[in-house]
Amino acid sequence: MQHGRTTLSKFIIEEHRRHPAQDEQLTALINDIQTACKYIGTRVARGALDGAIGAAGAKNVQGETQQKLDVISNEIMLSCCEWGGQLAGMVSEELEHAYEIPAEYPRGRYLLLFDPLDGSSNIDVNLTVGTIFSVLEAPPGITDPRVEDFLQPGSKQVCAGYALFGPADMIVLTLGRGVHGFTLDPQIGAYILTHPDLHIGEDTQEFAINASNRRFWEPPVQRYIDECVKGQAGPRQKDFNMRWIASLVAEVHRILMRGGVFMYPKDYKDPAKPGRLRLLYEANPMAMIVEQAGGRASTGRGRILDVMPQALHQRVPVILGSRREVERLERYHVEYDSGTDERFESPLFNTRSLFRATQ
Repeated sequence: MQHGRTTLSKFIIEEHRRHPAQDEQLTALINDIQTACKYIGTRVARGALDGAIGAAGAKNVQGETQQKLDVISNEIMLSCCEWGGQLAGMVSEELEHAYEIPAEYPRGRYLLLFDPLDGSSNIDVNLTVGTIFSVLEAPPGITDPRVEDFLQPGSKQVCAGYALFGPADMIVLTLGRGVHGFTLDPQIGAYILTHPDLHIGEDTQEFAINASNRRFWEPPVQRYIDECVKGQAGPRQKDFNMRWIASLVAEVHRILMRGGVFMYPKDYKDPAKPGRLRLLYEANPMAMIVEQAGGRASTGRGRILDVMPQALHQRVPVILGSRREVERLERYHVEYDSGTDERFESPLFNTRSLFRATQ
């Protein structure tokens, strides 16, 4: 066993020493979050052994069926983070309203927003799941935050990260100064810095999207995917691979490890929903991580981190990953919205006319 390796606890303490703006409350909060992630990882690993696989018999505020491990993970995050005196309040995907810190605990200067178990629909087939978290500063003097106190753009985040529960459990974290990955060493029970200064390449030949929704996509997304699928024979002149895990944590982690672009774009499947992913505790923290690693995160029509939230559980379209691919998708949206993407089609001189157009 190697000694003297950098643990997550040591890393955040050293960051505090180098950057005094990162106060002791934030350092302590991240320690509480990593403790919660260890507990959640253990419960996920023991899922079927503890009878924790399957539906919990209720729906969350999103109208989605809660899994037993959704409920367990939510309770773990709340109990691990409510007592330390660093938080003024919390928001969870599994709770309709903001969570009030119990009166017996001191209040702090931060707000914690989280998805306790992202990708829980994959639990029964033993695929990778995770926890996503975002930390904001509460407005000065606020100890009992109202809903509007949580509605801050992602650019205001002071910390974002996710825990990954897979073949090796990890925490990937940014404090606004790059992105770093920590792998859980089960022999000592500590997260160890194994992936410092993660960076996403500007180009890629891999994309992730739920292709079953193609008929509901907007034309700029259809255009992009069609070009990728055509490979070397198409306008991109290179072959692409397609991936889809249905776990945002796993999708983003793959992009951090080897590049790529992930899309959960706006579509017409449910016109009442402008997007699928939740802004405050899914899109914003992942966008911060991706940008800090040199990538780009967009709704297709603007930077995710600039979106001004209107509700705790607001949904947005998400396109993130390798910078040049996301920029291409943004350009396709601009061209579509302006009408400049449409080719001139003559009823006489086209593929369906008397005269076949040359390619």
